[in-house]
Amino acid sequence: MPDRAPQPVDRHLPTDEARDLISLVRDIAQREIAPKAAEEEDAGHFPREVFTLLSRTGLLGLPYDSEHGGADQPYEVYLQVLEELAAARLTVGLGVSVHSLASHALATYGTKAQQIEYLPAMLGGGLLGAYCLSEPTSGSDAASLRTRAVRDGDHWVITGTKAWITHGGVADFYTVMARTGEEGPRGITAFLVPADADGVSAAAPEKKMGMKGSPTAQVHFDGVRVPDGRRISDEGQGFAIALSALDSGRLGIAACAIGVAQAALDEAVDYATGRRQFGRPIADFQGLRFMLADMATQIEAGRALYLAAARLRDAGRPFAKQAAMAKLHCTDAAMKVTTDAVQVLGGYGYTADFPAERYMREAKVLQIVEGTNQIQRMVIARHLTGPETRRNDPA
Repeated sequence: MPDRAPQPVDRHLPTDEARDLISLVRDIAQREIAPKAAEEEDAGHFPREVFTLLSRTGLLGLPYDSEHGGADQPYEVYLQVLEELAAARLTVGLGVSVHSLASHALATYGTKAQQIEYLPAMLGGGLLGAYCLSEPTSGSDAASLRTRAVRDGDHWVITGTKAWITHGGVADFYTVMARTGEEGPRGITAFLVPADADGVSAAAPEKKMGMKGSPTAQVHFDGVRVPDGRRISDEGQGFAIALSALDSGRLGIAACAIGVAQAALDEAVDYATGRRQFGRPIADFQGLRFMLADMATQIEAGRALYLAAARLRDAGRPFAKQAAMAKLHCTDAAMKVTTDAVQVLGGYGYTADFPAERYMREAKVLQIVEGTNQIQRMVIARHLTGPETRRNDPA
């Protein structure tokens, strides 16, 4: 095989500062992340030291206000950083996206006093966050969650179990949605819970087909007392806060998906131009050339889609439909591109000696997290036609 490094993605960035930022991210990815990715994923090693480095260099708070430790970067730039990180190792790219998701509630809906007290450590002080919405019996139907918070004087007592929590057991803080009132979405409130609070514990991480270095675990809240000062926004606003965070988080997943797909395409092109059969590189054969062309086209389309949604967000315009479209298209594209990359490599693609099989296993989870792609189709359809008609509604 030729020693042929992939060409960096040609990015159209809005400022010189953004271009310098991408250069910094690429340097960190090439030096600190990519060389150890395969070995550490196989061993199930969570790279906490990488997240410490990213925090120290200001990369964990990119889309948030510099007043509280962020970097004032538009989503258009932040998402391209995620893509670069995910291309090096999805555990890192997705981890940064989840941390941003966990910080969203306080950064967007918290009081000024809360933001001053908590955000600097969350965004640039070495802390790592997790987002706790899903439960063992409520995944897609998140509004039916059962974790409950009961008021006790100037404290709340939280009891329940959250499931499928990225960074469960290694996070320093959890943004927790808990029921404080009636059934349904209007009875849910958001809380910022420190991971070292009495009564917080995590189960053993799930055994997954991919992303083995990123712990995913149930998190238990057994009578956890938190002061009312850690309640985010008004009682009953938690579900609206959760959905707002997910609109932005879905763009993070879309960017990560394109990062994984780009890495798979780079691997496939490298292999196809170096592998010789019948006296010439297999990249000369039309069947493979067309596969590579289709892979590249899907990636470019996905990148354009998530960036268009990000620019709407940056302009303060509605973007929920476009976020769902980006998450749907980009993750489906990643699954197709990574599967095709394995095919390009043939038998070698099915071995752990090459990263193509890892990319394929990792791509699958992106079609599931932060709203399955079936849920994304429901979201998009509701924007187009309105809510579904219930069975007992008149036709």
